[in-house]
Amino acid sequence: RLKPMLFDDEHLEEASAARASPVTKALRSEHAKTKDASKTANDGSPLHSFRTLLQDLSTLAYNVTHTHLNPEAKIITTTRPTPLQAKAFALLGLNPACTQ
Repeated sequence: RLKPMLFDDEHLEEASAARASPVTKALRSEHAKTKDASKTANDGSPLHSFRTLLQDLSTLAYNVTHTHLNPEAKIITTTRPTPLQAKAFALLGLNPACTQ
């Protein structure tokens, strides 16, 4: 689901069909080569490796606090997601503000 944000090849079938034999080295599709060269997604946003995407997503904070007047009451807040975080969560079908 996150492939539009990553350097991953979204057209593996196309690249596999171009190989002469399944045991030869896998080739990148033309679309993937274009993504690699431009380092941007179709919408113009920067592409990420899985590691850098996780680093960007890890800055979202989930805070649980309470007041002195009622220490038993939990106040839960999350930071506002960046546009990149919002896009990633939307592609995954997740809402970080909703907790269980």
